[in-house]
Amino acid sequence: MTGTGPPRAYQLVTGWVEERILAGALTVGDLIPAERDLASTLSVSRSAVREAVRTLQAQGVLVSSVGAGGAGGTRVSALPSGALTRLLRMHVALANFALDDVLEVRVALERLSARLAAPRLTSDDLAAMQASLRAMREAPTRDDFNDADTAFHVAIAEAAGNRLAADTTVAIRESVRAPLQAGFARLDEQDYEQLRVVLLTEHEQICAALARGQAEEAETLLEEHVRRAWARLGHGFATMEG
Repeated sequence: MTGTGPPRAYQLVTGWVEERILAGALTVGDLIPAERDLASTLSVSRSAVREAVRTLQAQGVLVSSVGAGGAGGTRVSALPSGALTRLLRMHVALANFALDDVLEVRVALERLSARLAAPRLTSDDLAAMQASLRAMREAPTRDDFNDADTAFHVAIAEAAGNRLAADTTVAIRESVRAPLQAGFARLDEQDYEQLRVVLLTEHEQICAALARGQAEEAETLLEEHVRRAWARLGHGFATMEG
């Protein structure tokens, strides 16, 4: 807990839960004590316990259910990827990071994803990438094209089998969504059509390298693709404020 003053009552409860998770005393699926018991143990009000539970639920740490016998209660939950993605996305967006810093982290993650995905690519993984390529070809609007572009990169991250890398990739990509959309919007129709063809071709080359299991080639192609797209679409953005 941070700050110079004493912790608020609900923070005592969140701290109690967090400490036990870190110590291994609470694991995924374990019930935490009932509201009345936890309030008594920590000498706080039941409303403080409820506030703490709501906070930890929002973070994806706890989940509550109602049921007969031992089926109900509040349990430790596996952290949903969406919760982590939302937190990372907000922190990246609000911290006002320089776009060049975000680019370097994204490049590192993209290379990692390609390196991990190439030797373990499944038919389902390949199908997801090919579906995003079809969506790019058929996209009726620039935003639809950007969404399909994002789906392709997420599919590679998912194929890598590293949950943290995948979620961080999604968070970073979503955090620069507005600058990328602004970059597309600045293009006239001819320039957009030319860029659309180039980006799609680069994606197809990356997909083919991954399908062949060529990790090093896929890494190189991905980095070159990300840096070129960034230069085309992110030019003029110095911070995340765009």
